[in-house]
Amino acid sequence: MHRDSEDLSKDFAQNFKFIALFSDNLYGNFGNCSSGRICGIIGGMKKRNMISGIITLLLVILVVIFQDKIQKQVNQTLTNAGLKEPVVENTRYAGISAQIHTYECMIASGEILSYAPELTEDDVYTFLQGPKSWNRGVPWSGEWSLHYAKGQYFGSFGCGFCCIANIYSTFSDYQCSPLDVYDYAMEVTGYAPTKKNAAIDWGNLKVLLQRMGFSCDVYYKPATYEEFREQIKDCKTAVVLVSSANDDTLWKKVPGHYVTISLYDELGDDIFLGDPGSPTRNRTRVPLKYIYDALKTTSKFQYLMIEDYTEANNQWKHDGVDDYWIAP
Repeated sequence: MHRDSEDLSKDFAQNFKFIALFSDNLYGNFGNCSSGRICGIIGGMKKRNMISGIITLLLVILVVIFQDKIQKQVNQTLTNAGLKEPVVENTRYAGISAQIHTYECMIASGEILSYAPELTEDDVYTFLQGPKSWNRGVPWSGEWSLHYAKGQYFGSFGCGFCCIANIYSTFSDYQCSPLDVYDYAMEVTGYAPTKKNAAIDWGNLKVLLQRMGFSCDVYYKPATYEEFREQIKDCKTAVVLVSSANDDTLWKKVPGHYVTISLYDELGDDIFLGDPGSPTRNRTRVPLKYIYDALKTTSKFQYLMIEDYTEANNQWKHDGVDDYWIAP
């Protein structure tokens, strides 16, 4: 699902390398030719080579004409990356070739942060928590639903762990299962399931995500929907706690339930929903206003927003799903 964004930048440089070298080499050979000399070259060709000669000459002329345009595009790319036009000391490269050579070196050294591809719905993980989905072979369900803790099955308390696994597997270069998150929580946080309540709380949820390399924080429900909408538009994704006691448009008889939301669409004013408890609602677009109305106001906090992911801050780096599951 993830494509290394560094590859995109290398593709950019590779796509222009041939044109650059072709331009630099041939421009030196033909750029100073007089029109009489060019005509002499063409006149000396055999008839069977005349057409190919004319085509070659036209290609040379086109490359020379568009050389400045290509160089401007390379310079603009460097400017967009917040870099000045580089000074190249290696005389093996000149003109556009020098620009592209420097650009490639900066990518290799990490000086340039290459552009990440835009996230799509297909890229977003949305694990399911319940045993019914697993028994029916529903995509995104797994054997973690049968995990038993303090008298409760994972399907009754695992929504928070599914949400964390969704975020980790979507926005990092790694992959994990909800049960992997559960085990990690037991290892590094104060999370301790009880017979009364085995759900993870906001504090431990935040600690886990921060240890996984995410910049995040918890928030109260804003006074207006417009304020909430602006916050969601600006973040990568969010974990929200909903309750049918606040609004039962989407959720019926649900005292409290964690879900993930991402990919806000301004045109439809809707959001992509990851609902661990419902295979029918999971991976659907719903009005963001429904989420706002259903935020559980009796909870200490109502939602957590993910601002960014930093690889260097990831203390876990777990990769892979060892549990049996139904991949999409």
